Amino acid sequence: MLKKVFRGKFVDALKEAFQNGQLHFHGDLQLLAQPNTFAAWLRPLHRHDWVVYLRRPFGGPDYVVHYLGRYTHRVAISNHRLVSFSDGQVTFRWRDSAHYNEQKLLTLSLDEFLRPFLLHILPKGFVRIRNFGFLANRKRAKLLPLCLHLLGATPQPQAEQHASSTEDCPDLWRCPKCGGPMKVIERLTAAEIQLRSPPPVTVAA
Repeated sequence: MLKKVFRGKFVDALKEAFQNGQLHFHGDLQLLAQPNTFAAWLRPLHRHDWVVYLRRPFGGPDYVVHYLGRYTHRVAISNHRLVSFSDGQVTFRWRDSAHYNEQKLLTLSLDEFLRPFLLHILPKGFVRIRNFGFLANRKRAKLLPLCLHLLGATPQPQAEQHASSTEDCPDLWRCPKCGGPMKVIERLTAAEIQLRSPPPVTVAA
């Protein structure tokens, strides 16, 4: 079976890496640096079944970004899938994956339509995208300039730094009307922009 083959090759690779001095152990794992201890640690690995899950690889970086974008920058159902709403019934399009992604129509009551839709709304305090590592909120101000320094790159000036200066302010942060410097006071998400946008103008027939 594939899981047994993968397990054997993985353990053999660990043994080879240990013999070549490619493994380094720190802290509580320093005892594994001894050959007898490392061999005793490897021995039980053959007694357990490994879970091996394989699937076809992604179609490249562009596909990965497009795939993740559907979850981070879209709502649960887009407007073009909505067909009609009348008498408390919502009709929308959906794809039947069991029948070659055939486009079909489904009609639900308003309450039944809203129930799964509201499941996609994150609870308060949760965010769709959470950065980690050198982009984490607590470490970004310290580690990001360090990364740029190590890469030999010049960090871009922040907008707040230009807000108090009229001489060094780039055109990007100048008002297109009066030419004065602009300062960022708040950043809105797409959902907040939609909530704060004015209502659509209705034209009487």
